[in-house]
Amino acid sequence: MLRNEDLMTAPFTTLADFRAIFADLTAPDASAIAGATDRNGQLTKPQGALGRLEDLAIWYAGWRGNPRPAITAPQVIIFAGNHGICAQGVSAFPPEVTAQMVANFDHGGAAINQLSKAAGARMDVHALSLETPTADFTQAPAMTEAELVSALQTGWSAVDPAADLLVTGEMGIGNTTSAAALAAALFGGTGADWAGRGTGVDDAGLARKVAAVDAGLALHDVADPLEALRCLGGREIAAMAGAMAAARAHRIPVILDGFICSAAAGVLHKLHPAGLDHTVAGHLSLEGAHQTLLDALGKQPLLSLGLRLGEGSGAALAITILQGAIACHSGMATFAEAGVSDA
Repeated sequence: MLRNEDLMTAPFTTLADFRAIFADLTAPDASAIAGATDRNGQLTKPQGALGRLEDLAIWYAGWRGNPRPAITAPQVIIFAGNHGICAQGVSAFPPEVTAQMVANFDHGGAAINQLSKAAGARMDVHALSLETPTADFTQAPAMTEAELVSALQTGWSAVDPAADLLVTGEMGIGNTTSAAALAAALFGGTGADWAGRGTGVDDAGLARKVAAVDAGLALHDVADPLEALRCLGGREIAAMAGAMAAARAHRIPVILDGFICSAAAGVLHKLHPAGLDHTVAGHLSLEGAHQTLLDALGKQPLLSLGLRLGEGSGAALAITILQGAIACHSGMATFAEAGVSDA
């Protein structure tokens, strides 16, 4: 479903407002964590036999405030934006593909449509000013402050407060270059450390990506994470950050997607050391620096399938992992219920 109107109003109108909101973070429910931990210890299985599924269920229970939760309303949101950095020859595809893929999402023809459907997730798509690409960040800041605030607001407002799990994905030709520049600004390093082949650029294209990232880092003062996002990011990257921030306010757990989504998440990580406690990494993508980025975020991926599509595809696939964890935790019988001895 394509949604661009009738969004909920975001509770901020400036970057200062956004900082203030994100500085006052919600926390998981300690009593729900205790109850879920106690229940996990009584289920008809050896202790730890379900491995990370047990930890995932307890983590999810804490954020939902329910020691025996269920996943009934997952939401997948795809944000699309265009990038001025494409003028530097950093992509194997032209910017027009962004709008073409948005139409494909709308018609149900993309991989993310199939994966969302398989997981029983509502899917929404938001195109952000595709007719007006961000500025080429080797020449000027990618966005004005007003443009960044607008993109953050779009992301925040796109989250359904009734959702109980969120995946954010993206579409934007050139956005692996923006994500690489943003990661370098947030966590240090150069273009060579962070730029990868993205949609499949050749060696010359990769060299142009590396040069573009280094030029952007040299041009802009990006010590502040929101300023790094403004100068080097994209509208869809900012919207993902806004959506993840909204999910935190609503205590909605988030599954992170690949390299670009993780770069957006890095902004929240740098704004607050606990800013990503409501998130898990859905997968390790084939983009070379994604593992480095996950290490910087302190996240261990649930899946590693060699995916490099974007669109939220790896995270959407990982919804089924979390659904399995919750099904076991909330649906299994305890030893007492089953009449089985736990001795």
